[in-house]
Amino acid sequence: MRPPYPPSPERSAEVRHRFAEEARSERPDLSALCLLLGAEADGSLDEAGMDAAQMELDRLAGQLPYRPGGPLAWATALHHLLGVRCEFHGSAADYRRLESSLLHEVLRRRRGLPILLSVVWMEVARRAGAPVYGVALPGHFVVGFGAAGEQVLADPFDGGRVLTGTDAELLVVGATGAPLDPGMLVPADPLDVVVRILNNIRAWAAARPERSDVALWGVELSLLLPSHPARLRYERAQLLVQRGEFLAGAAELEAYAEVVAGVDEPTAQRVRRQAHTARSMLN
Repeated sequence: MRPPYPPSPERSAEVRHRFAEEARSERPDLSALCLLLGAEADGSLDEAGMDAAQMELDRLAGQLPYRPGGPLAWATALHHLLGVRCEFHGSAADYRRLESSLLHEVLRRRRGLPILLSVVWMEVARRAGAPVYGVALPGHFVVGFGAAGEQVLADPFDGGRVLTGTDAELLVVGATGAPLDPGMLVPADPLDVVVRILNNIRAWAAARPERSDVALWGVELSLLLPSHPARLRYERAQLLVQRGEFLAGAAELEAYAEVVAGVDEPTAQRVRRQAHTARSMLN
């Protein structure tokens, strides 16, 4: 198995418990959730490593000018600090690396996916008092500064370049073929961000069948969030069967069939047949 290597079962259980508690807290902490996710992916990320990552975010925030001005001034200050001086940015190659979705690795490598670089921007800016939030454009996550009437967007994947309205429009058209809708510019809450990170991780693993271990923990962390689609249980069941855990997979398939039976009996019957097939693989 290629690195990063998973944690021990005991460490994984502790990390998942804390992840679930944080996700269900009144005000979920985005950096804490991302680092707990990272600890599930990377067994070398211990408590000292998580503390060091938080301290690095604090250190970077301390290098920002004190209250530089309005939204544009904040966006420009973040661009100069993180994008120019610290050289945080992304490239096409980053989409091929699991580390690009792990906050502690993004802080170390100063490379990552748009959403993880945006987490760095948000967490550094938030610590400095900036009016910052994530903006989940289709296919490309960016950060926003200021209220709707004075909103300024920046693209951390491009070093924090400040976006014009045309730039944002082109990003959306390039990803979807459809024009930018104002509803796409609303702030994303921390759990929305975590869901999207986990979706990215599951997509990464889906393209690499040999990393079904990553796909499985990605699904299982998603299931710990307060709100999640029931179909994730079906996805988990399929992964268990794929990994040779036939009894556990069959039990999960049967449980999912019970969930959907009330609204879609034909699907429930099909899933029950899959459970039967999974059990038969033991013979």
